[in-house]
Amino acid sequence: MKTIDELLAEGVKGKRVFVRADLNVPLAEGTITDDGRIRAVQPTIAKLAEAGARVVVASHLGRPKGAPEPAFSLAPAAARLGELLGADVAFATDTVGSSAKETVAALTDGQVAVIENLRFNAGETSKDDAERGAFADALAELADIYVGDGFGAVHRKHASVFDLPARLPHAAGQLIATEVGVLKKLTDEVKRPYVVVLGGAKVSDKLAVIDQLLGKADRILIGGGMAYTFLYAKGHEVGISLLQKDQVDKVKEYMARAESTGVELVLPVDILASSDFPDLKTKAPAEYITVDADKIPADKEGLDIGPKTRELYASKIADAATVFWNGPLGVFEHPDYAGGTRAIAQALVDSDAFTVVGGGDSAAAVRTLGFDENAFGHISTGGGASLEYLEGKTLPGLAALEG
Repeated sequence: MKTIDELLAEGVKGKRVFVRADLNVPLAEGTITDDGRIRAVQPTIAKLAEAGARVVVASHLGRPKGAPEPAFSLAPAAARLGELLGADVAFATDTVGSSAKETVAALTDGQVAVIENLRFNAGETSKDDAERGAFADALAELADIYVGDGFGAVHRKHASVFDLPARLPHAAGQLIATEVGVLKKLTDEVKRPYVVVLGGAKVSDKLAVIDQLLGKADRILIGGGMAYTFLYAKGHEVGISLLQKDQVDKVKEYMARAESTGVELVLPVDILASSDFPDLKTKAPAEYITVDADKIPADKEGLDIGPKTRELYASKIADAATVFWNGPLGVFEHPDYAGGTRAIAQALVDSDAFTVVGGGDSAAAVRTLGFDENAFGHISTGGGASLEYLEGKTLPGLAALEG
């Protein structure tokens, strides 16, 4: 896989360099609420611009259905990128149409442009190779060189991620190189004890990574909505908590494997439970009780790990040499149920381990709760991509850059 430093050494002055970034940032009424992904790709874009490249930045945002939807426009992301670069960033109002062609043609050495949301074109995500390839052909006309730096999308077989690199000389950007280097420390070069913290809503989203980690991790700490399927599998009442009954047999199998292989699989010992899901818009005070994890009332739902579990999990992290965390431990968007997620983040900060926050909601939680990003070893920009890498899957975007 060619690096951006190798590309820069060859010279990019005057060349159109297509950067597949991940500018998929959360928006609230057109305002960016977390610019972490833009800040993560900014160094690659800045390096190329400083070297005299004519930089064409592309990304998706949200899940539009193959046609323009104003709510998913990349215009706010382009404006924020300009602020971070300290330079004007041109914006094309389409992907491969007249605006994109004119905007790119008008670039001079060192200038940057962002084209509109790639998913406004059905070819970006099409499962039909020909349709996807046709869109990749059109994108290739905008550039001389391809740089892949959208780590959050490398697990997708999309036109701009998988097909376009085959049509242009290509290299990996600084962010992707960093992300892959970190993931190797979680797979091939692990320092022990190795502790994994898994949260989030659905256990089905994490089964494949648990399957892999049972042969690698020393301890796996379970929280979030997925914990209730584990508790149910142990025979405990979980009330109206999130439960995937179709996964119970698989969870039982994994618990048995953990015991037989000496992996410590740790479940919550107490829970914050309520009859009502909290109002995440007004964030009005919630009414809840703290109960033992095996005594959740039939009419209540678990919404966060309790204080005893927070202490237990912090103690399991304290002596770790490596920690990977993916998924919040409760409904962190509401202040009354953010305590578990906050406790895990603080435990990572307090440890001497190499700590990795695995993107997605975990990264959003770290920022929302006010933690200094520099206090962690690495905050990934791609939760899904990180998990699929740890599952041992081939990621299309990385395979394309290696080709």
